[in-house]
Amino acid sequence: MYNIQKAVSRLKFAPKLKEIQVTDITKGIGVFTPQPDKPVSFALLQTALKQAGYTLATAEINVVGTLLREDKDWWLVADRTGQRFALAGPLLEKLLVGVAPDARVEISGGWQTVKTGATETRETIAPRELKKIEAAPKATTGRIMPAAATSTAQFFMPARFAFTVPYTPAAAVPLSAAAAPIRTTSPGLTVYKGGAVIPRLSFVRQHLGALVVNRQQLNVSLTYTPTSTLQLEAEVPFSRTSFADGITSGAGHGLGNVTLWGKYRFYRRVKTYGDRQAAVRFGVELPTGKKTGPSRQRLAAPDFVRAQLTPINGGLAPIGELTYAQAVKRLVFGGNVAGVWRTERAGFRTGHEVRVNTDTELVVFPFKYRRPVKELFALLETNFVRRGRGRSNGRTVSDSSATEYYLSPGLQYVATPQLVIEASAQLPVVRNTGAQLLRTDRSILFALHYLF
Repeated sequence: MYNIQKAVSRLKFAPKLKEIQVTDITKGIGVFTPQPDKPVSFALLQTALKQAGYTLATAEINVVGTLLREDKDWWLVADRTGQRFALAGPLLEKLLVGVAPDARVEISGGWQTVKTGATETRETIAPRELKKIEAAPKATTGRIMPAAATSTAQFFMPARFAFTVPYTPAAAVPLSAAAAPIRTTSPGLTVYKGGAVIPRLSFVRQHLGALVVNRQQLNVSLTYTPTSTLQLEAEVPFSRTSFADGITSGAGHGLGNVTLWGKYRFYRRVKTYGDRQAAVRFGVELPTGKKTGPSRQRLAAPDFVRAQLTPINGGLAPIGELTYAQAVKRLVFGGNVAGVWRTERAGFRTGHEVRVNTDTELVVFPFKYRRPVKELFALLETNFVRRGRGRSNGRTVSDSSATEYYLSPGLQYVATPQLVIEASAQLPVVRNTGAQLLRTDRSILFALHYLF
């Protein structure tokens, strides 16, 4: 729901981002206090939400101001801004009985932006309630509320303007960086005209016979979403690797291969308590990482095994992914299929890969799911990898292919609309690996998501 806050904050009459809150995620209710000296616009609010992927259905507005009569037309001139609202609707004449022009009133009703010409528009209110108030303006707080068939969002502002705006929420469980799978690619995007910084820290233990390998890898991702369907991303990994085989030991560190990504969300169907999304993601792994491993004198192992102790799996590698997810009330289901084509670097590469991941998420807390913060998600992901034979020194390594299947339980906590904390443990179920390929015993991952 941070995406809604970000979208609304771009409006000239909106307050600062931190002052915009979503108070009921299941009903799509939001709260903010607009700037009291700025005119408001239903059309601009509708456009801002549409660009962020939400549909504004109807709205109600509450305005405090002075009545004005011009010929047969009635207007309401708002306090502070002097903005004029045209009054119309089936209840108008009934509500105006006994009310004279120049009276100061508070009016609540349906709000629209109506075209009056090729480029001209005006804000209109169809009153459903009218109250006479004292002549001197009061600095009290009022509120207005819009209505929709699916849900409403409610915004508070000084009594001069108060409105509630209905929109269709993305889902009871939002598919975004604020609630996304940990090891499975999500079709959701980060913030429209914004993004996220995501540092991930992994602790991986592998072995091959008596050789034991421990890796600590920091992977920092930076994403940016220039449109409501496109996301750009860069991943920069840095790793430290240590090994021991009972006779000798050692360690090394260095930069891994930087990966650049582009994701295009080509499908989305939104309804209350449900959101379906699908996207394609293309990436390229660049040959930027450290390519030298321990020497034969340091570790008595085949060249292909020693090369696996570097932070890279080869050289330039194009990657393609197809991903889908669906939210249903407190549950999210998703998955992705990916292919990696690897090229050699310094005479080494691991095998080409096919990956299939699945994701199931459940909102554990709160039991009454209302606010899009302080949520705890429980995740169970599965990770299948089929890896072909690798190459070393220009030759195919026959015993280097693998078929692996992992279970990855995890937890994810949405601390604030902009900050998510998560942890995941990847545990092997099937490891059918060649005699020269390191076996992964476990992988523990911790990550933070900071949206901007």
